[in-house]
Amino acid sequence: MGVKPFTSRPREVRVRADAARRRAAILREARHLFATSGGDVPLETVAAAAGVGIATLYRNFESRAALADEVVLATFADMAAAATDALEDAARDPDAAWTRFVGRLVDLELGAVTAALAEHADGELTPDVRDAQDRTLAAVGEVLAGARSAGVVRAELTPLELVIAVGMITRPQPAVVHQEVPDLVPHLVAVLLAGLRAGGAVG
Repeated sequence: MGVKPFTSRPREVRVRADAARRRAAILREARHLFATSGGDVPLETVAAAAGVGIATLYRNFESRAALADEVVLATFADMAAAATDALEDAARDPDAAWTRFVGRLVDLELGAVTAALAEHADGELTPDVRDAQDRTLAAVGEVLAGARSAGVVRAELTPLELVIAVGMITRPQPAVVHQEVPDLVPHLVAVLLAGLRAGGAVG
């Protein structure tokens, strides 16, 4: 009976899994902090929120711009997934599907995208971000087209206008605003949905 050769594969798998979890945690916390505190939030704050050291953050993301790009790409991917679900749901109930879709966009804290894209204010978007943006806006456009056909949404709304509107609603606000108007986002979402309904007056 031969001796089985030593292998470190199980440990390597655990190490890779742990590294993936740390990376995902950094990305998740960065996305939330970009949305709530702005794109210039200290990276040490992001690292602390993710439960890692700043060196670990930089091993995963070489710069603030690199982290911002990943935040944008992750958010675009989630937006595209929301659009796919909305298109499937619209076959049963287009009105409810539209409302859920906007709600999911709000939950994605699109203000984080605005904050992250500010990293490119003085330059061009990277090819990956540009391609993801184009694909995502196309997916949002499909949802809008279906909603318009069902008479749920006003005809002149464009995909970019919708994304910008949701981004503005979810952009970072001072603490005093949250204290004075704790239900600001839900209220503004209700106003947005009412204003976007087909036949609604523009005012």
